[in-house]
Amino acid sequence: MSETVFDVQEVVTHARLRVVDLPRNAGRCALITLDNDRDHKRPTTMGPQGLASLDRALDAAAAMRDLVAIAVTGKPYFFCIGADLNQVAAIRTREQALTIGQVGHNVYRRLGELDVPSFAFINGAAMGGGTELALHCTYRTISSAAAAVSLPETFLGLVPGWGGAWLLPNLIGPQDAMQVILTNALSMNRQLRPAEALKLGMADVLFEAPDFLEQSLDWAATVVSGDVVVPRPEPDRGLWDMVVQFARTQLDERLHGAFPAPYRALDLIAAARTSTRDEGFAAEDEALADLIMGDELRASIYAFDLVQRRAKRPVGVPDASLARPVTKVGVVGAGLMASQLALLFVQRLEVPVVMTDLDADRVARGLDYVRDELKARVEKGRMSTDRAQRLSALVSGSTSLEAFADADFVIEAVYEDLDVKRRVFADLEARVSSECLIATNTSALSVTAMTAGMRRPERVVGFHFFNPVAVMPLVEIARTPRTDEGTLATAFGVAKALGKNAVGVMDAPGFIVNRLLMVMAGEILRAIDEGTDPLVADRALEPMGLPMSPLQLLQLVGPAVANHVLETLHAAFPDRFTTSASLRSVVDSGKPGFLRTGKARGLDPEVAALIEGGPTSLDEHEVRERVLAALAREIRVMLDEGVVAEVQDIDMAMILGAGWPFAIGGISPYLDRTGTALTVTGGRFLAPGVASLP
Repeated sequence: MSETVFDVQEVVTHARLRVVDLPRNAGRCALITLDNDRDHKRPTTMGPQGLASLDRALDAAAAMRDLVAIAVTGKPYFFCIGADLNQVAAIRTREQALTIGQVGHNVYRRLGELDVPSFAFINGAAMGGGTELALHCTYRTISSAAAAVSLPETFLGLVPGWGGAWLLPNLIGPQDAMQVILTNALSMNRQLRPAEALKLGMADVLFEAPDFLEQSLDWAATVVSGDVVVPRPEPDRGLWDMVVQFARTQLDERLHGAFPAPYRALDLIAAARTSTRDEGFAAEDEALADLIMGDELRASIYAFDLVQRRAKRPVGVPDASLARPVTKVGVVGAGLMASQLALLFVQRLEVPVVMTDLDADRVARGLDYVRDELKARVEKGRMSTDRAQRLSALVSGSTSLEAFADADFVIEAVYEDLDVKRRVFADLEARVSSECLIATNTSALSVTAMTAGMRRPERVVGFHFFNPVAVMPLVEIARTPRTDEGTLATAFGVAKALGKNAVGVMDAPGFIVNRLLMVMAGEILRAIDEGTDPLVADRALEPMGLPMSPLQLLQLVGPAVANHVLETLHAAFPDRFTTSASLRSVVDSGKPGFLRTGKARGLDPEVAALIEGGPTSLDEHEVRERVLAALAREIRVMLDEGVVAEVQDIDMAMILGAGWPFAIGGISPYLDRTGTALTVTGGRFLAPGVASLP
């Protein structure tokens, strides 16, 4: 393959252009490589300069003679991840917002309106505007090494605004398009793997990474020569409206109208059935302009920044050089949580992991869980047989704590009872080495209280996971007044090695996430105890767009566990947390919660009969105002007491530990923009970068 570099680099710094001779004597192809500053670690984004650079590259290609194709690819690891969010957040007027959509359309659409076919060679991650750029091309190849493909805009409070909302449904049909634009985006920004993109029809052919560009150019030659014809079946437009209506019902059930972006995206997909390209793109411009000016976008960008930056560089972490090596891990307990922890540690650290419990049967069940999970990964093609066997051999069990004598890190996951945990800590200290870190997975109890009587409490730390352990990305690392720097550094290092995001927190009941979740649940339960209809109270927070309602959350956690946490917080903070007679009745009845189980929805009538509410019945707005006020008060107390370094840590924890939406920014931006923070605490939390537009 010969090539000629077309010297436009003085004016094209974001899109480099060269001319290559296609194989099979198929002719010359203009190949544009997207590359911002040629920094291989920095993803390529598209701001005004990037769009202008691509436009100039297309001008230069259009001026060439005898071209048979134009292709676009990316630098190593990245195709393009779309619009530069920092520049989007800097937009101050709707006119500016409208312009950015129009400019993006005007540049991108050229790829679909050339005199010769265009090709997108998706060599790496393609997200948002990067995926849209590829959709504008006539044909698409994708590398097996492309880490992620997505249209995540609704996750961030936007819509695919550079062609995606019109092009994708007209390429693969409305149902699959909604899977990408809505379902995946709203499922914590789920990314498509290359094979999935191929199956959906977003790519035409998949090639392996080592010679991806060569194979893509060879395939392009066969297409240009007519030896390969790529079918483009017309989407079924007869069921289009029915599919859209079903999706709208699902959105309502999930979001209850809380956020505008998913609904605007659905409207665009619905209109794509009959609208022309020009009409579809113009509608995207208008939707994009409206949403860019909304508070949800700024909250989402703030949340995105927390997850992408602060979570990877947590505040208050001691120097990594103080961390001690971890070559063996101990897990006290062999129940479900302990077994999940053992599985995670052995998969991520690949060091010996030993589990202990009171008797051999419990230990055997814990080991069976780990080995069955490893086997399941092999069966699903997610792990090789050799690796599964190697990891399985690293996990062992014992009924004696003596098995931890040479462990470097031991975590307890036993029954949530302070006296039980104190005994475990005392027994551990007598058996582990002087350098071994001792951690607790407690969700609400005082770590400091657990260390009472220990000779070396400085090597104890809270290390709180969220359930399910394999899925939830957060670990709360709780320091006691005596936890030393080496222990903290080791804990943060282990969390990073486990692939988790860690947030540092002062030892306090409930830490961050459970403390605020129980503030919310406590106010809901208080309203029910006073006489509010449980379903009215449960619907009160729908405008926040939370992943589940308060009573659904209680059902998931389990009434007994929730009651235990609430009682623990009441004991610590009796003026702000109250116990609930209604919840206690549910616990005593043995019911799984307030709601019916199975397909039937609504309040369990047997539970309803147990509730002895008072004379005060609130409406949804009144309940919501109570919850927001309580959250604002508690966050202010946590900040004043130094439970966390800054409010950003609270927001990050609620996003990563409780799955609260990006569009409310975790929680503090929502409390600011609703006026609750100012009314209740006398001041705003003022999370950086999310102030409302003037």
